[in-house]
Amino acid sequence: MSNADTRVGILISGRGTNMVALVEAMLAGRVPAVPAVVVSNVPGAAGLARAGELGVATEIVDHRGMRPREAHEQAVAQALADHGVRWVCLAGYMRLLRGPLLAAFPTRILNIHPSLLPAFPGLDAQEQALAYGVRIAGCTVHLVDEQCDHGPIVAQAAVPVLDGDDVAALSARILAEEHRVYPEALRRLIVDPWRIEGRSLRFGS
Repeated sequence: MSNADTRVGILISGRGTNMVALVEAMLAGRVPAVPAVVVSNVPGAAGLARAGELGVATEIVDHRGMRPREAHEQAVAQALADHGVRWVCLAGYMRLLRGPLLAAFPTRILNIHPSLLPAFPGLDAQEQALAYGVRIAGCTVHLVDEQCDHGPIVAQAAVPVLDGDDVAALSARILAEEHRVYPEALRRLIVDPWRIEGRSLRFGS
């Protein structure tokens, strides 16, 4: 299979702006891959309509009432497999992954987080950054493992924290970098050789 045939699934829970950035990069040829499907655990997620407008297949796998938790992950993994997905990108997907998805796509699940990890994992990262008074914030693309915002770092982008910033202003500045760095990180993982050494991901043979 050539790089251009690599099929990518994107998981969303909301508006999916990073999903749009990824899909547009693939459709434009900047990332040599196919946006195979967008899956949401929230039936009314705004990103589903946007994905449809871009011509990408969509699936809803509602987590509500699905027990145990692993059963939902297994259903998501099956939906991705049905579309021939090789890489999975989380784009505002508001559920922690446990066993089934990680087992189905080992070292093939990416996430983007609005901080310079390992600083400020979890929710409200921008608010945490402002509360600590940091002068540099940013975003991190990382491989996903069993822990929250923890896997090997693929790429990061820094933004300044300006005097007078509030959460909305800082979030907007970080989001612009997310839309740039996420497709580029996916492109490198598909095109370039890489390996994991301990906690670190290294590019190069």
